[in-house]
Amino acid sequence: MPGPKDIDGSASLPTFYGKELRWKREQAGLTQQKLVDGSFYGASHLSEIERGERRMPLDLAQHVDQVLGTDGFFARRCEDVRKAKRGGHAGYFEKVLEAEKRAETIEEWCPTLIPGLLQTESYARAVLESTQVLGFSEGVDLKVNARLARASLFEDGETPLYWVVLHESLLRHPVLCPQAMAHQLDHIAELGRRLRIVSQVLPWNAGVHPLMLSGATIMTFADAPPMVYTEATYSGDTVDDPRLVQKYRRSYDLLRAVALPPKASLAMIEAAAEDFRNDRHPG
Repeated sequence: MPGPKDIDGSASLPTFYGKELRWKREQAGLTQQKLVDGSFYGASHLSEIERGERRMPLDLAQHVDQVLGTDGFFARRCEDVRKAKRGGHAGYFEKVLEAEKRAETIEEWCPTLIPGLLQTESYARAVLESTQVLGFSEGVDLKVNARLARASLFEDGETPLYWVVLHESLLRHPVLCPQAMAHQLDHIAELGRRLRIVSQVLPWNAGVHPLMLSGATIMTFADAPPMVYTEATYSGDTVDDPRLVQKYRRSYDLLRAVALPPKASLAMIEAAAEDFRNDRHPG
């Protein structure tokens, strides 16, 4: 039976931390399960930390230090790793960054903006610059690169099922110049044709519909309860209360029922891209 896949500790601070953790554990002759025994965490959680895919909670780091006799090393360094993992993202988005990598399904409703996972570089830059106060663009490049890096999710062989409902106005609103808008819509259409995403468009004349007041992202997992994320311009909230999650779930399902079918939606996205490409405003 082959051993565990090697970890490239030079790739990032989280992978360096994870590789050091694995080395110390193996030097002590402990399995992942043995190391987490007595904590509130499972072996799969520790495995993801060792691969640099998940942050180390402070209480688990303290438990690991005690078992391995590492004199507080992992507890002292876990906050540095946490900051490195969210580089380019707001602190309130940290939980989502980890969750979307482990999700089995991600379902988004976006009434005002094309969601971050689908944005091209030009679109992401325009959106992020619009949030800067008094025109200061400090850190925009870092934020743009961090946002684009999230889209590697669609290149992985184990891509989660990603379903998005877009308001039709997003296909008509010229956030960018016509050619850049065409490229943005082409990007969404290509992901749909490659079966990486399922997209639906809510027509502008759909009338009253669920989730009119805000967007929402619903994520489900194989080993954890579902979670909802909602966001404003400078803040975001994760919701895991089962009753509230169920309300979002029902509202999203009703919203999908109101939206156009995926095939018709893809055709609408492609047509809007073509209009922009030919410098015809698709409004």
